[in-house]
Amino acid sequence: MSVGPKARDLAQALIRCPSVTPEDGGSLDTLQAALEPLGFTCHRLTFSDDNTPDVQNMYARIGAAAPNFCFAGHTDVVPVGDTAGWTTDPFGAEIIDGVLYGRGATDMKTAIACFAEAAARFLARNGKDFNGSISLLITGDEEGPAINGTRKVLQWMQERGETLDACLVGEPTNPATLGEMVKIGRRGSLSGFLEVHGIQGHTAYPHLADNPLPRLVKMLAAITDEALDNGTGHFQPSNLQITTIDVGNTATNIIPGNARAAFNVRFNDTHTSESLMAWLRDRFDAVGGDYDVEFHITGDAFLTAPGPFSDLMSRAVERVTGIKPDLSTTGGTSDARFIKDFCPVAEFGLISQSMHKVDERVAITDLENLTDIYETVLDGYFAS
Repeated sequence: MSVGPKARDLAQALIRCPSVTPEDGGSLDTLQAALEPLGFTCHRLTFSDDNTPDVQNMYARIGAAAPNFCFAGHTDVVPVGDTAGWTTDPFGAEIIDGVLYGRGATDMKTAIACFAEAAARFLARNGKDFNGSISLLITGDEEGPAINGTRKVLQWMQERGETLDACLVGEPTNPATLGEMVKIGRRGSLSGFLEVHGIQGHTAYPHLADNPLPRLVKMLAAITDEALDNGTGHFQPSNLQITTIDVGNTATNIIPGNARAAFNVRFNDTHTSESLMAWLRDRFDAVGGDYDVEFHITGDAFLTAPGPFSDLMSRAVERVTGIKPDLSTTGGTSDARFIKDFCPVAEFGLISQSMHKVDERVAITDLENLTDIYETVLDGYFAS
């Protein structure tokens, strides 16, 4: 018989905390209250930076020996959107016909609750002296700028000599059915902000002006007319999308002085952010003229090569669900992009269909199965 928090009850308690980034809403207090009776030492970590809000985080650990198996996730959630469109109160955590509704139900408060119950079950069977450690790295800044969250917790850990040996991130990874997909990597993301400078003037006297728009169009064509690559063994082809073109000109008889565009590149491990920035500048320079470009890098592509860790997770998923999961690198970014510099990392969580939507929800059966999978992973990891 297991002791400690039940995932369903803890998930409801966490969802009832209105923790829209960067607010904590009491969520870390709730999680700490569930972990400390199990023997976890909880470190509450608030980090600050210029022009960003303070963010609360937590690192909890039981055990002092290696290996240290870490569950990682976030308690912050996106805004609820159209409240009137919800079947229930977005922070009410109601269960209707076996389905739990609420913001964070899939992304990803429920997975954190499953972390806690899985650890409690493991400890109830093995005691605290199991020749290793279990930890939880929980941030309140994954849905936000990701400046005062996981990255700084990892720096804090490094300064204290804390090491991780493997990490499971509980992001929702399954497209339609629990068990379909384990993520062993992520594409990188680079955003660019391009501004082409000219000289404003009258459209009837173009020789007295310098129209930046033709150059901007040529620059955008230069970066979109050819494929970046054809994909790799574990990654789909890289993808560059223009996201906006803006002149701000409301008159038909004025040649604008400046023209701007923004774009985003989701790239595989054929490239690095540095190589992509050099490639982009080369193509802009080939068009010529006066321009500025700024880049924002969310993270480089990474891959945890298939091996013992992904095998362990696949076996656990298949044992509980009967489904052999695909090992995938699809989707957006996650905090795994920071953790991969410290230890092998993979992601497995709930079904992603309702995340960030009105009526975000999870079936209670999926919640229970996810808890079983996480417990099975712990059993296999420490047995090996």
